[in-house]
Amino acid sequence: MNADKQIRGRAPDAQYVELAVEVFSMLADPTRVRIILALGEQERSVNELAELVGKSAAAVSQHLAKLRLARIVAARQEGARVYYRLQNEHASQLVTDAIFQAEHALEATPRHHRPAAVSGVGEAS
Repeated sequence: MNADKQIRGRAPDAQYVELAVEVFSMLADPTRVRIILALGEQERSVNELAELVGKSAAAVSQHLAKLRLARIVAARQEGARVYYRLQNEHASQLVTDAIFQAEHALEATPRHHRPAAVSGVGEAS
């Protein structure tokens, strides 16, 4: 994680701070967080995502359009279908870290700190 070490201990350029705030703003929506979690696993169509996040395809399409403008997701068309994927692993890592932080706020021993057998990690959901 050389990139992590490069940013710590020095002030990043103002333009990156402003863009980072925009990224956090984009992630400040439960549906978009769920979309990012679903795309962390694999590329998916709008209908697949709609089913996974429990929203209409139209609503998911609107969220995906915002995520595309923010360059968090990318699209690929195959015939009449459009498939979405994460542009890179960073949005997925941000969401994962935010969920880990939430676990710390709610639990004495967060799930991600428990042994796999206790936390359910690796079990089928």
